[in-house]
Order: sequence, then structure tokens, then C-alpha cells
Amino acid sequence: MRVDEERDYVQYVQGRVLTLRRTAFRLCGDWHQAHDLVQAALILLYRHWRKACAAGALDAYVRKIVVNVYLEDQRRWWSRKVRPRAAMPDVGDVPVESSAVEALDLRWALDQLSPGQRAVVVLRYWDGLDVARTAAALGVSPGTVKSQTAQAIARLRQLLPNYVSEKLEA
Repeated sequence: MRVDEERDYVQYVQGRVLTLRRTAFRLCGDWHQAHDLVQAALILLYRHWRKACAAGALDAYVRKIVVNVYLEDQRRWWSRKVRPRAAMPDVGDVPVESSAVEALDLRWALDQLSPGQRAVVVLRYWDGLDVARTAAALGVSPGTVKSQTAQAIARLRQLLPNYVSEKLEA
């Protein structure tokens, strides 16, 4: 890589690493794993920097790398063996704000989704992508994004039956 290209890469990474880490955390639910996912994605980005710059939409290109690294990680046998899914957190009589409890409940519910459904929910509702951009980030058709979204929302409604109704009444 030429010196000017490396400088551009470093500037880009310094400006986007926190956003990428937040997206990775939303995908995997663990800060340590999110850090590992971003590092793996940035290595791939470095190796393909010229191609990424030529793609035009650099942020979308990098987001797709992060999502692909996450999905590939979920396909590995050790991901299912080493990272067991947690049970619903029990806050009991601990005095905490209801928003903190709801955040714990939502994270738990997201952990129950398949990796593809979780990726769709994160990209659509946290990163604010439309169906077409989500489909491009995942490398699937818009119809797949719509069906995965519908299935994920149905599953979240099963897992958190009072979550939506409480939000709508407030």
C-alpha cells in the first residue's frame, strides 16, 4: 500500500472505529467479541483498501464487511459451543430504572434470534438502513430482508409480549 493510501486508511478507521464497534456490539451482544469482529473487518479492509475506495460508498462497503465477519463467526462450530446464550436476566427487587431493565430484556431477546434475523434487526432499526441498503449489506434479496424482519419481529413479540404495548401506551 502506498503512503497516501495508508494515511487515508488510518484517517478513515480513526473516524469510524467507534461506530463500527457499536454496530458489531449490536450484532453480537458482547463488547469483547465486537472488538474482535471490528479488528477482523479492519484487516480485511486494509487488504482490500483500493477496491473499497473504488466502490464509492465506503461506509456501506465496510458495514458489509463487519456483517459478513459476524455471520461467518456465527457459522463456526466453536461459536455455538463456547458462547452459550444467557438466560433472561433476573433483576428481582433491585432498584434500577425501568429503561435499564428494558435494555437488558431487549438484549436477551436479541440473543435468542438467529444471526441473520439479528443482523436484519440491527441494520434496519439501529443503523436506520432501508430494505435495499440492508439487503446490499447482507448480500441477500430485499424479499429476504422483509421476511427475516417479519420473522424476527414476531419472535421478539413472543419473547417480550409487553414490551411494545407499554411503549405505545406511554
